[in-house]
Parts: sequence; structure tokens; C-alpha cells
Amino acid sequence: MNRNAKINGLLLLVVAALAVLPLALGLGDDEKEPFAGADAQAETAITEIDPGYEPWFSPLYEPPSGEIESALFALQAALGAGVLAYYFGLRRGRRQGELLATARLDAAGTGSGAGQSPARGA
Repeated sequence: MNRNAKINGLLLLVVAALAVLPLALGLGDDEKEPFAGADAQAETAITEIDPGYEPWFSPLYEPPSGEIESALFALQAALGAGVLAYYFGLRRGRRQGELLATARLDAAGTGSGAGQSPARGA
């Protein structure tokens, strides 16, 4: 097992622990909504501090249910992951193409002599 595989395995184990430990330890059992989002927690904290607080603006679209809101959030995350994956794949493909082109030029004998042609024999 090489070093990268060990590091990847360790990172996967850490991510799994971060997902499972809060559930296994029962964190949030004393709350009405144990794993509410940060928006809901912020709204609760603001109304506790200032009960007369008026929001500056309202949302453009309010989903009819929490399930639809979660689905839209998951769709947004998937689209973002797709864009990032496309970008990194494109960069890797370009780098591999450049390496392949350089290797072909070196095999033809023109890669190391910048500006020299093989017909001159220089």
C-alpha cells in the first residue's frame, strides 16, 4: 500500500467518523430539532436577542416544504460538485496532453533543441 492510498484511507475514515460520531454519541437529543440548519439556529438566536427584529428582505422563492428545500439544496451541491469535477478534469487532461505532446516531440528528436530542425543536423 503506497503513501497516497494510506492518506486517502485515513481521510475517508475521518470523514466517516465526523458523520457517524454525532449520531452515535446522541448529540442534539435534548433539542426539538436536533440537526437543524445554521439558518434556523441563527434565526432563533436573533429572536432571543432582539424579539422585535425585522429582516431586511424576504426570500425570492419559499419552497412549500422542507423536503423540497432539501432537494433544491442537494441539487445545488451536485451542480457545484459537477462544475468543480469538470474543471479539475479539464486541467488534468490538458496537462496529460501537454506531457504526451512533449514526449512525442522528444521521441522525434526535436523536443530538446529549441528552434533547431533535424534536417540541419544541429
